[in-house]
Amino acid sequence: MYTVRRTIFNEEHDLFRQSVKDFIAKEITPYNAEWEKNKMVSRDSWKKLGENGFLCLQAPEKFGGMDIKDFRYNAIFIEELGLSGCSGPAIGYPLHSDIVFPYILHYGTEKAKSKYIPGMVSGDFVSAIAMTEPGAGSDLQAIRSTAVDKGDHYLINGSKTFITNGYLSDVVVVAAKTDPNQGAKGISLFIVDKDMEGFSKGIPFEKVGLHAQDTCELFFEDVKVPKENLLGKEGEGFKYLMTELAQERLIVGLAAIALAESAFISTVEYVKGRKAFGRSISEFQNTRFKLAEMGAKLEQGRIYADQLVMLHNDKKVDSAMASSAKYLLTELQCAVSDECVQLHGGYGYMWDFPVARAFADARVQRIYAGTNEIMKELIARKLLG
Repeated sequence: MYTVRRTIFNEEHDLFRQSVKDFIAKEITPYNAEWEKNKMVSRDSWKKLGENGFLCLQAPEKFGGMDIKDFRYNAIFIEELGLSGCSGPAIGYPLHSDIVFPYILHYGTEKAKSKYIPGMVSGDFVSAIAMTEPGAGSDLQAIRSTAVDKGDHYLINGSKTFITNGYLSDVVVVAAKTDPNQGAKGISLFIVDKDMEGFSKGIPFEKVGLHAQDTCELFFEDVKVPKENLLGKEGEGFKYLMTELAQERLIVGLAAIALAESAFISTVEYVKGRKAFGRSISEFQNTRFKLAEMGAKLEQGRIYADQLVMLHNDKKVDSAMASSAKYLLTELQCAVSDECVQLHGGYGYMWDFPVARAFADARVQRIYAGTNEIMKELIARKLLG
C-alpha cells in the first residue's frame, strides 16, 4: 500500500481532513460524472461548500469567515479533492478560495470586501480571475484590455480567454491597462461583477480534459466599474500579480501531487486484479518496477510538497520556489498518469476508466498558471541573479 509518513499535521488537522473526506464522498464524487457532461459543477455544490465552511478559510469573521491563519487547512482541502480523482472540482474550488479571494482580501477597499467576501464565503458568489487574453498568455505585460478613468468610475474594454470558473462566475478579478504606454507599470486590477452592464460570457469550451470545470471567454464592452472596485493602487496590478502568483503556483503543485497519487493508487488496485497469461499482472517484473519507480517519485514529491506547505505557512515561499513546485509536481503528475494508462493497457484509453480521465486532465497543469517553460525561466533568474 502506498503511504507516506506525514509529520506536518496534528489531531485538529486530522479531524478537518475527515470532515472534508466525508463531504467529498457525499457531495462531490457521486455527481462528478454528471458535472463532466454539463461542463461545470452545480451551483448547489458551491453553496454546500459554503454551508460547511470550506470556502475562503482565511476570510475574517466579520465577513462570515473562519479567519484561519494556518495554510495547512487549505492544503488538506486541496489534497483531499485531488485524492478523490475529481480533477475539475480539484481545480475550480481552490481557485476561488486560494487564488482569487486573496486579491480581494489583501488589496480590496473595505466597501468592496463587505460587498463581495460574504458571498464568496457562503458560495453564493463564484469567483474567477481574468488575466489571459487571446494574444497574451504567460506574457502578462502584453495584455490589451483597457480601463479608462472617467472620474467617478473606470470604463473597461477588452476580452479574456481560458478563464477557469468563467461561466459560473459572479465576481471576477480583471487585469487591464490603465496606462497602455507603461508596460507592466500600466496594469491595474479591478473587481467586475456579473451585474455590470457590458460584461458577458462565452459558452464553455470543449476541452481535452477537466470536463467538470467551466472554462470560457469573458467580454467587456464599456463596462462601468466604480472606483471602489480598483484593487490597491492604479498601476501596481502587475506587482500584485507577481506577489500572489506564488501561492497560485503552489496550489497547482499541491493539486498535481494529490491527483497523481489518486491515479497511482487506483492503478495499484487494478494491476492486482487484472490477469494476463494466467497470473496477475502485478506479478510481472515490469509492472512491479514501474510501480516502484512511481511510488518512490511520489513519496519524494509528497515530502517536498509538505515542506513547501510549512514554508508557505511561515511566508517563506518565494516566486522561484513556487515555480519549482509547479514545474516539478505537474511534470510528475503527467508522467505518472501516462505510466498508469500504460499499465491499464487498452482499458486505460477508455473514458469509463478513471485513469483515462486522469491522463486527459493532467496535461493542462503544465500550461496554466504560467507554462512550465516560464517556470524554468523564473527559477533560472534566481539562480543566475
